[in-house]
This record gives sequence, structure tokens and C-alpha cells, in this order.
Amino acid sequence: MATSVAPRVYKNFINGEWAEPRGGEAYENRNPANTEELVGMFVSSGPSDIDAAVDAATEAYKTWRLVPAPKRAEILYRAAELLLQRKEEFSKDMTREMGKVLAETRGDVQEAIDMTYYMAGEGRRLFGQTTPSELPNKFAMSVRQSIGVCGMITPWNFPMAIPSWKMMPALVAGNTVVLKPAEDTPLSSYHLVQVLTEAGIPRGVVNLVSGDGPNAGAPLSKHKKVPVVSFTGSTAVGRIIAEAGAPDFKHVSLEMGGKNIIIVMDDANLDLAIDGAIWGGFGTTGQRCTAASRVAVHKSVYPEFIKRFVECVKALKVGDGLDPKIEMGPCINEQQLKTVMSYVEIGKGEGAKMLTGGNRLETGALAKGWFHAPTVFGDCSPKMRVAQEEIFGPVVSVIPIGSFEEAIEVANGVPYGLSASIYTKNVNQAFAAMRDLYTGIVYVNAPTIGAETHLPFGGTKQTGNGHREAAISAIDFFTEWKTLYIDYSDTLQRAQIDNAD
Repeated sequence: MATSVAPRVYKNFINGEWAEPRGGEAYENRNPANTEELVGMFVSSGPSDIDAAVDAATEAYKTWRLVPAPKRAEILYRAAELLLQRKEEFSKDMTREMGKVLAETRGDVQEAIDMTYYMAGEGRRLFGQTTPSELPNKFAMSVRQSIGVCGMITPWNFPMAIPSWKMMPALVAGNTVVLKPAEDTPLSSYHLVQVLTEAGIPRGVVNLVSGDGPNAGAPLSKHKKVPVVSFTGSTAVGRIIAEAGAPDFKHVSLEMGGKNIIIVMDDANLDLAIDGAIWGGFGTTGQRCTAASRVAVHKSVYPEFIKRFVECVKALKVGDGLDPKIEMGPCINEQQLKTVMSYVEIGKGEGAKMLTGGNRLETGALAKGWFHAPTVFGDCSPKMRVAQEEIFGPVVSVIPIGSFEEAIEVANGVPYGLSASIYTKNVNQAFAAMRDLYTGIVYVNAPTIGAETHLPFGGTKQTGNGHREAAISAIDFFTEWKTLYIDYSDTLQRAQIDNAD
């Protein structure tokens, strides 16, 4: 697959400079909708490159942590303004390297804009607490303190939004950053780092190293000078990172898989529920941790839902996301396409009823990309693998249920707990669902996707390890609390010791 123009080689960004990798190697980044298009060449980093980036971040931390938080925030604000100016350019580049449709990549960049503006505002809001002391002439308060170098390993499905979720709260809190983006979508992270640099981030505060997990991600997560690791990706890799961080008691935030559900009750607005199931199941080609890959439908409306849902799925336009008429793009790469195809065979073998799709799309221009037909399995048992395991592709399993209680049992009966949704007009059922669904996010009369930057994002069980992205919860992860006691009594006072009057 040759190209007529010499490809641009994107280097690492270490200590304020674009740097060649120590090993001198590079890899191709190709458009998943048209693998004949080479987006660029990106350097393959190894442990020595990670060392250089961490050393730069360690040195920069000495002065960055002392910059007043409002001044750090001003840099983020300028970065948000630059992102806003370049939104269309960055969105088109993201569609070329990731494949999702342009309307969605615009949303991805917008999320980075929103997060950057939000965290810029937090520069004057890094609040602690003040409280009365139990002793006279004594003052008590708490303040946030930065931690140090933060290693960040980000996925390919939201290649600008998710790095912004991690970088912006870390930076405004006074930490420095080493970012290792997914090897499938590094260009969007390069754009984000370039914008921060133009906005005035000092040398060494933000560093970027590209490459794969074993050679770049693993050394970063294990590095002795990196006390904080934030990872978004698969549960299997998250477990490895948790184990790598345990010996040094690192702060480790893990945002991992999901097997999310839309519950459609017998009183639901079916038009709304079907629209939600289409968007939740096939938005981003189903390649979201919040994708609605399960739909549990009350038996009384199941036939009507299935009929109309399948009709809508069949009508979805699949192709190159830069075409404004296209509604669903490709899988990210050949391996992910093969994974989707293997799960289709698993579903068939389990006895799930194939209602539409189930095949690779390879006619005409689609033959140049990693396209899979939007696929729906019907009459699924909640214990089937296609209804239990994360597929990360355009495959939705529809499960008939007979009651609200059964719906909740099915919803909670998976290893993950990220997002869930219920469509109902019954306010009592809606509130009971909000209480009983054991997930980090619950939607009522909306699909399982659509998180907003000013609220916590994350899940339960094998979805995460208790931390949350975005909002103030991100500030909590990237800071330590320091409690301060100031005694101005000029006497020895002993708290928690009985004292005679």
C-alpha cells in the first residue's frame, strides 16, 4: 500500500522539544475506513524514551507545582480557545485516524474544549475546608497538594476527549504529565499537546511518547518516578497496570470495560427507545465503553420493538465518516473487526437469533476498510456470552424480560457496572431503577451514552477501581489532602487528651 507523498513522521514531545526515539523506529497510522490512506508515521518509543520523558517531567515539577493555580488555569483557558478555533481541522483528522463519523469527532473535540474550560475555572476553586478546632486559640484547615509526575495511558476511541479528562485536572492541580496515547490514534493527542504548548505550558510539564503497550505503556506504568497512573482501556490490561502499581503503592485510576443495558418497559415511548437503542448501540460503531450492547425489552412490547428496531438498523448508512451522509464508520483495525466477527459466530453457536447483519462489509469502497454490518441478535438469554462479554463493536443483543424486577436482575447480572438506562413513563419505576441499578451512571429515557464533563464518570465492579474521571472527582484523584493545624495559644495543647479545667 504505497503512497505518492512522503509521509510525515511525528516525533515524541519531551522537555519542550520534538525528539527522535532512542530506537529510531516508526510505525504507520492508517485510515481504518481506507487503509490505502496513510495518516502519518509515528515513532515507536521504548523504555529509554520513557525515562527521558519522566526525567523531564520530574525536573519541571519542581517549579510547576509552585506556579499559582490561577496562573496555571490561564494557560488552560488559552488552550481551550485554541481548540475551539481549530475544532473542524482536528475533527477531520480524528475521523481519518479513528474512523467515527465527523459529527462524533466534532463532539470528541468539543468534549476536550469543555473539559479544558472547566478545569481552567477550577484554578480559582481548588477548595479545601476550614473548621473550628476543639481547642481554643487554634485554627484548622485542609488544602490540596499536587503529587508529582502523572503517567497517562489513553485509548483510541476518544483520542482527544479522554486525554483531556486526565491531563487538564492533573495540570491545574500542579502535576506534570507523561502521555502515552493509543498507537491507533496518536495524531489527536499530538494536536492536544501542540495546543497546550502554544498556550504557554512550560518545558517538561507536558510530555508525549508514542508507541505500543509492552514497550512504552508498561515501562511508564512501572516507572519508579511516576507516583500516579491513569489508564483507560480493557479490563485485562487494567489488571496488569494495577498489579504493576501495587508494589510502590502508586495512585492508580482504572477506567475499563462495560456491558451496558437499555431497559425498555411496557409503558415506554417506543419511538424514543428505538432512537436511543440505535444511538447507544451503533454510535462510534459500538466502540464505546458506554455502548448499549444489550437491550432488555418487556415481552408485551417486544415484537413491536424488534420489528421497528431492526428496520432502523438495516437503514443505517455505513462508510467513510468524512461523508456527511454516513451514520456509522469502520472498526478501528483488522484485529477489532476479527473480534467482532468471532463474537457473531459465538452468538450463532449459542442459539441467539440473527435478525440483521452478522457479516463484514466489503463491497466497493468498503473493501478498503474494516467495516462490519450493524448486527442485532434477538431472543437472547442474559447468560449468553454475547450478552455478558464486551464486544466493542456494532453488535446488540436483545433480551426479552417479563417484569421490572427481572430487568434489574438482568441488568446487574454482568461483570461490569458502567452505564444503564431505562425507558419508562412510570416515575416510581424510574426512581427504583436509579436506586437499584448497580452502575456508575444511570439514564432515564435516554441511551447509555452522553456523559457531561462536569459530572463524575466511571463505574463499578470490573469497570473500574473506585476512582472517577471528570468533574471535581478528577481533582480528587490528582491531588492529596494536607490538613493544617495552627496553634496560636502559646501553650502546649493536646487534642484528644482529657484536660482539667
